[in-house]
Amino acid sequence: MNKLLPEWIIFHVPHTSTHIPEQVRDQFILSDSQLAEELLKMTDHHTLDLFAGDVNPSQVVCSPVSRLVVDVERFDDDHKETMAAIGMGAIYTHAHDLSPLRRTMTLSQRQALLDKWYYPHHRALTEAVNNRLEKYNRCLVLDCHSFPSIALPYEKQFFADRTQICIGTDPYHTPRALALYMLNGFSQHGFTINENAPFSGALVPMAHYQNDNRVSALMIEVRRDLYMDETTGEKSCEFQEIRATIKARLSNVSDAY
Repeated sequence: MNKLLPEWIIFHVPHTSTHIPEQVRDQFILSDSQLAEELLKMTDHHTLDLFAGDVNPSQVVCSPVSRLVVDVERFDDDHKETMAAIGMGAIYTHAHDLSPLRRTMTLSQRQALLDKWYYPHHRALTEAVNNRLEKYNRCLVLDCHSFPSIALPYEKQFFADRTQICIGTDPYHTPRALALYMLNGFSQHGFTINENAPFSGALVPMAHYQNDNRVSALMIEVRRDLYMDETTGEKSCEFQEIRATIKARLSNVSDAY
């Protein structure tokens, strides 16, 4: 537990797991080596430790399965999810290079995945936010991500600049003072930084979305070559330095807004 970090922050870590449950392995048409390569490219490696390694576990909501199994950051309804058009809705059908990833699934099989991992994840996130609101009358949902230094083929629709730090904001749920605090802080540490590029937005539980301004939201995306070896997935010697910078920003976030 880290007493320096405000207890009204919820760390949402959706893409750090590499776990493919045995019961769903046969859904993927890739060989073991191909699947390992896909996990290497698509996982936000070490983001649990990078952002929330020593915080109170009650402040962390982390998906226990790989985003290749279920991506909890997508809309469950493909008609609402823009990424579903390229096979990357809540249930991925295509890989990072847009080649087939999964065999054709029935609606009941798809629903079973959502029931097992998607909906429990979002219930846990909503409950965590509600607990913070009840105790502190405020909550910051920090969406914790990383991204590859070279854009993957599926990212063609995104802004091409591979800035070192990307801050994602929401027009309703991100106070401007909070956004500027993060943008200016990372810039002062010497990082190149963009807002909402190459990725944009910040996740808020639907129960609070655009109807509760006590819930703030911010996404932080860290370029992976800053803290890891992208060819192996291992942490680099710079990991602790990047981790300390993030921690310093969050420790004083109470002063920002």
